[in-house]
Amino acid sequence: MSNYDCIIIGAGPNGLTLGGYLAKAGQKVLILERRVEIGGGLQTEQVTLPGFLHSTHAVFHAMVDYAPVFADLELYEKYGLRFIRPEPVMAMPLKDGRSLCIYSDVERTCRSIAQFSQRDSESYREMFHRYKAYVDDFLAPATYVRAEPAFEHLLKMQSTQVGREIQDHTGRTPKEIVDELFENEHVKALILYAACKWGLDYNLEGVSFLVPLMINRAANYYQCIGGSHRLSHVLSKCVYDNGGMILGSQIIKRIIVENNVAKGVELENGTIYNANYVASTLNPYQTFFDYVGKENLEKDFITRINDYKWEDMSLFGVHMALEKRPHFKAADQNPDLDNAFIYLIGAETDEELIAHWDQVRAGKLTSGAFNCTFPSVNDPSQAPPGRHTGQISQHAPYNLAEGAQHWYRIRQEQAERLMSTLEEYVPNLRDDNLLWHYVSTPLDIENKFLDMVQGSIKQGAYHALQMGYNRPNEYCSRHVTPVKNLFLCGASSFSGGLVVFGPAYNGANAIAEEIGFEKWWKEPEIITKAVEKGLL
Repeated sequence: MSNYDCIIIGAGPNGLTLGGYLAKAGQKVLILERRVEIGGGLQTEQVTLPGFLHSTHAVFHAMVDYAPVFADLELYEKYGLRFIRPEPVMAMPLKDGRSLCIYSDVERTCRSIAQFSQRDSESYREMFHRYKAYVDDFLAPATYVRAEPAFEHLLKMQSTQVGREIQDHTGRTPKEIVDELFENEHVKALILYAACKWGLDYNLEGVSFLVPLMINRAANYYQCIGGSHRLSHVLSKCVYDNGGMILGSQIIKRIIVENNVAKGVELENGTIYNANYVASTLNPYQTFFDYVGKENLEKDFITRINDYKWEDMSLFGVHMALEKRPHFKAADQNPDLDNAFIYLIGAETDEELIAHWDQVRAGKLTSGAFNCTFPSVNDPSQAPPGRHTGQISQHAPYNLAEGAQHWYRIRQEQAERLMSTLEEYVPNLRDDNLLWHYVSTPLDIENKFLDMVQGSIKQGAYHALQMGYNRPNEYCSRHVTPVKNLFLCGASSFSGGLVVFGPAYNGANAIAEEIGFEKWWKEPEIITKAVEKGLL
């Protein structure tokens, strides 16, 4: 039997980040992880051939320029973490040899869009600066503060011009927003994909306040040098350097609850770890039903947990080891294209893209409308000298029309279909170039990461009833829960998934305030400015 200040369940990005903050605050921290390997979605594995490094889950890092964790935990200066932002950041090659590119430089993007529509070029410029203001003033800082009740949040939003404009987006669908801004079918396809890439429904109102953030991020995705697992590696170093401990292969039986107070964790093998408080980064079903037990919960709270929904689409992936650098046909007209970070492939118009999403939600598969990336092009350390890695990632249903188990039968067939589509744009993809490939289905995601039920990469859908103060519900969206000294700090809590570090950072603030120890970290400048403007 061992005693700790805090036990953190789950050594994914949020668990490791939370552990870093708490350990640096002098708390005695133990992180328990079910899998052998730490990092959760921050995985980089040799799943094809030796020497080929594949980030098999998280590849595109969205909030590197805003998340306070990088400076607070000295991940650059002390631990040598490095990111790059490849250019173009996003690109869409067309079969006719043209291409559309989004750069971090707005004027370069506008020149690319002008090939298709001068009006859309001017609209993008205006939108870019307006959406950047939304992100700087509110959307980014709001990611790193604890959620507020909806009424209080609405009052603050309505008190400023920026807040009212962001709020106005909520009542429209992503498609309506994009249609209002752009006229060209190719431009609309790429921008709508950027807006909905992480699971927003193109035809659903309620969470479209995220559209400006997602479109802004299309010019600001970063790649982690050495692969995404490098990030989890340095986070673990921070935990260890500050006296914390991380244990893998830990099968938890229960969270010990006495008189409605969390007291520690018991493992399946009978080992007991006592703690002053417990923080879970798992989903609410695991945390409360599997480990706390319904017998320790009120009926109303049980009902609210049962209301929590998973995402209606997941991801199908193909990871490739390549003999040669891939070359896009459209790069003959635009050499920049071969260096791009993220490509939209096989959906050249907004109608084709929407048709794909409709098929996915009907439990069916298509051969196009996916993104791909070749990480070794901009980071040669991820492949043997002269060789390259590639990845295809397509929105796909967990529940196929024939059932989820059908993935075992058709996984290779679907991989072949997608590689054949990609080959239409990258003629040197296969033949003697493709050395090996590895396939990952939504069912594999669920089997690998038990918190991602039905392949739900964000630990739950993004819709109005489980976002903001309702994520996962009003009882624990501020990271405290109905069980005293039990905190919820994973992607199912505010501010959500996608390795943005919001749940961990906000959870650290909640724990410091509830437990009563001094915070060593300072409020980020972006939050201070948002508070001064009345937005937070």
